[in-house]
Amino acid sequence: MKMSQKPQSAALSRCPGCEEPLEPGDLFCGACGYDLTAVPAPPRDRPTIVMAAPAGNDRAAARIPDRPAEVRFDEPGGAGDFELAAPGAAPGAPPQVTPAPAAAPSADAPTAPPDPRAPAAELPATPPVGSRLCVACRAGRVDPDGYCENCGHAQPRERDHMEQELGSVAAVSDRGLRHHRNEDSFAVSTTALPDGSPAVVAIVCDGVSSASRPDEASAAAAHAANESLLDSLPRGIHPQQAMHEAIVAASESVNSLAEEPGRAGEHDPHRHQNAPACTLVGAVLAGGLLVVGWVGDSRVYWVPDDRSHPPARLTEDDSWAAQMVAAGLMNEADAYADERAHAITGWLGADAYELEPHTSAFKPDRSGLVVVCTDGLWNYAESAAEMASAVPADAQLRPLHGARVLVGHALDGGGHDNVTVALLPFTMPPQGAGSACGTP
Repeated sequence: MKMSQKPQSAALSRCPGCEEPLEPGDLFCGACGYDLTAVPAPPRDRPTIVMAAPAGNDRAAARIPDRPAEVRFDEPGGAGDFELAAPGAAPGAPPQVTPAPAAAPSADAPTAPPDPRAPAAELPATPPVGSRLCVACRAGRVDPDGYCENCGHAQPRERDHMEQELGSVAAVSDRGLRHHRNEDSFAVSTTALPDGSPAVVAIVCDGVSSASRPDEASAAAAHAANESLLDSLPRGIHPQQAMHEAIVAASESVNSLAEEPGRAGEHDPHRHQNAPACTLVGAVLAGGLLVVGWVGDSRVYWVPDDRSHPPARLTEDDSWAAQMVAAGLMNEADAYADERAHAITGWLGADAYELEPHTSAFKPDRSGLVVVCTDGLWNYAESAAEMASAVPADAQLRPLHGARVLVGHALDGGGHDNVTVALLPFTMPPQGAGSACGTP
């Protein structure tokens, strides 16, 4: 997601490394990882980029000209089968790349990579035991930071595919089919409230690829938000306040990355050197409440077990398209069809305008499934009805399987972005008939 666009100077129909057919938006070969940025083409997934981030740290004075009123969704008001809870309510193993045998070039060898189509006998010998071989040039060794010492290409990482199941919550994250690394991250956890009742947490973050070190930003934000919630909820902090504090903690964690020396620019001359940034969305199930919080364009959906009841989207994007619709300047169809639709207007990072966490609390009146995801999924199931159709019928009982199916849905649709989804089943207690709220 969020790849910065570069002017197109040429186009390749096949990968120079393995002859795999390419699509116009490819930056790296999906089969062998060959770096195609010498002839970049505009990405086909209309990437999300930050809108005119101010230079340096002078955020307060920066403003977008003619910017519509801020989009805020913290106000009372339910969606679908929910109503806002009263303020005082109680509360995997990654795939391994096995490249063809080759070795780092000798001191006298040319720096240009060998022709990958050459017979095996003409390729360099196997590198020393314990070293990794570059998947792009198939000649250079990989340094400790994960970059080729010969061509500088970033290598596939352990985060390319991640899965976790923890009790009644599960999450899956995948690099997708078009990006050379996974810049999404997630955290799932469970804890207990002071009265002993369970609390379930899911945090999903999406790195802004037009920023430096987006993968580090998303990982830092997910970890910080999760740790904050695990500290606040057992102490009796209301889940909605705890979510707000968790987003603030995540923001501070991402901001601190800007003060550390970056490594990306040492290997990737195409990457912008602005502050690390990401989006965040989270959900907490605690004390019969569903609390959601977000900054950016990742989303939360509600899918009732009884599919005769309507599903609902519980978040609103911090994006150009959402602002156009909120300001009454465009209808939703036209706004999201615009090439600027996915430009985000809110994010976590040192160059963000001003942190404005959005939080909402709902009280479900029936059992269902909470879907927390990045736009790598919802781009292929945007409406609540489309998302509900993509969710398998047994996801309530098998959340990890359900998350895998949803990631597969995005990959089958094209997989143009990193894909991350967390599923939190919500089950109404048997005596809950009298506690139903909202529209049946």
